[in-house]
Amino acid sequence: MAENEQAAAPEQAAAPRMQIATQFIRDMSFENIVAQKGIQGDVQPDIQVQVNLDAKKREAENTYEVIAKFSIHSKNKTDGSSLFMMELEYGGVFIIEAVPEAQMHPYLLIECPRMLFPYVRRIVSDVTRDGGFPPLNLENIDFVGLYRQELTRRAQAEKENATVS
Repeated sequence: MAENEQAAAPEQAAAPRMQIATQFIRDMSFENIVAQKGIQGDVQPDIQVQVNLDAKKREAENTYEVIAKFSIHSKNKTDGSSLFMMELEYGGVFIIEAVPEAQMHPYLLIECPRMLFPYVRRIVSDVTRDGGFPPLNLENIDFVGLYRQELTRRAQAEKENATVS
């Protein structure tokens, strides 16, 4: 019985392995509009967060770069005036092994950003606090939902392009 178990073991697929080789801020800006223009009256912030993801293969074997781009805009609910704007491009270089090629695209755009997100959350919190606002603690992001949304958007765009041609 032990021989059968040993023979079956090599046939099983290896579990996916991911290692973050490095992380970095590629670009960041924070504009405190309140400090520049001043603001009077009641302030009720409305925060809008947009997220874009990009991934590419690097030259080294099993190495990929993932960039998460965050655009955060805070407006006053009462009059629509801007309070602050922040843009952050945060990247990670990942060494990924034992992920089938067909699953690599969703893996890069779901699992890798999920690993980077706590660091992004901390940067956003620190920068908004240091910029004179209460620290902004970003809510968790559903990267699976974002991925599905992007697939749907691309399918719609392809359908529209096919009907135009």
